[in-house]
Amino acid sequence: MTRKDYYEILGVAQDASAEEIKKAYRQMALKYHPDRNPGNKEAEEKFKDAAEAYSVLIDPQKRSVYDQFGYDGLRGEGYTGFTGFNSSIFEDFEDILGDFFNLGFGDLFGTRQRRRAYYPQKGRDLALELEVSLEEAAFGTESEIKLNRLDICPVCNGSKLQPGTQQSTCQNCQGRGQVRYQQGFFTISRTCSHCGGLGQIITTPCLECRGSGRIKKKKTLKVKIPAGVDNGTKLRIAEEGEAGDWGAAKGDLYVIIRIKKHDIFEREDNNLYCQISIPFTHAALGTSVKIPTLEGPEMLKIPAGTQPEEIFRLKGKGIASLESRRKGDLFVKINVKIPKNLTKEERELLRKFAESRGEDLEILDKNLIDKVKDIFH
Repeated sequence: MTRKDYYEILGVAQDASAEEIKKAYRQMALKYHPDRNPGNKEAEEKFKDAAEAYSVLIDPQKRSVYDQFGYDGLRGEGYTGFTGFNSSIFEDFEDILGDFFNLGFGDLFGTRQRRRAYYPQKGRDLALELEVSLEEAAFGTESEIKLNRLDICPVCNGSKLQPGTQQSTCQNCQGRGQVRYQQGFFTISRTCSHCGGLGQIITTPCLECRGSGRIKKKKTLKVKIPAGVDNGTKLRIAEEGEAGDWGAAKGDLYVIIRIKKHDIFEREDNNLYCQISIPFTHAALGTSVKIPTLEGPEMLKIPAGTQPEEIFRLKGKGIASLESRRKGDLFVKINVKIPKNLTKEERELLRKFAESRGEDLEILDKNLIDKVKDIFH
């Protein structure tokens, strides 16, 4: 039977490098793979030819014989055609067709049996919100939280078996963890659906956990809240989540901080903001006011002539940073109170005060009136 030129099949030159051969083969294999061309005999034959050409040209010894003596030289060395990849180049084949292996085509051409290793799954992470006051967030605290989570079964200790019993070999896969079947000219292995790839099944499950290895259990934890946490800060407590499968590690617990609204202060990053109201006479004449802070009252000097909504800054009276421990500041906005109901005597005193400053209470500033007119015309 006439043999095709292996270099021609892959479309490469005779001096092609191993990488060029791999690249050419990958393109052909992906193009003509039977899974992409169901029922197409021509594509199946091209796929076989490409595999045969690759198996020869990627093997330095076979390639040398083929280059010197052609296919007859290979037959003289005992080569009888492509029957599968040997172990020395199988890893190359897996690398080239990695996408197909990921889809489950793990035993092409019956070259070897592949068993998917089963890894017990880590337990599920848990998350809960914890509400704290602004003072607790600023200075730190310790809070008690209650969990209702999956924990290791105390009877079977996570084995899922009734004490004194053992697992049995899965009869569906004969303990291999995978089942094999033919698709066209090659064999495909898939994870056994009966045992999930374990190769073993539980015939006598634990009565306490019903064969799950875990049970619901309540637990109370004390959580240390560090000083400086902010709204939305996420604290991770390692291995306080749910128990893993088959005794695998527990998940983690995440505590998300929510800060209650404060009666006096508003927070922005590590700074605090508040407002105080003072009589207009105090704003005009100046005074000293007792200001609330998280660390206790502080005296704030209000200079004469302070204007409404003027802001004063108290350095270092905010909240310490969670990372650097540097404190923010406290900003105090002054609201000037204007009396609404004046007595006759108070009105007269204010009138005299205005007159002493040359202010005419009966006539508005003519320039101001002109400006208003301009706006509306």
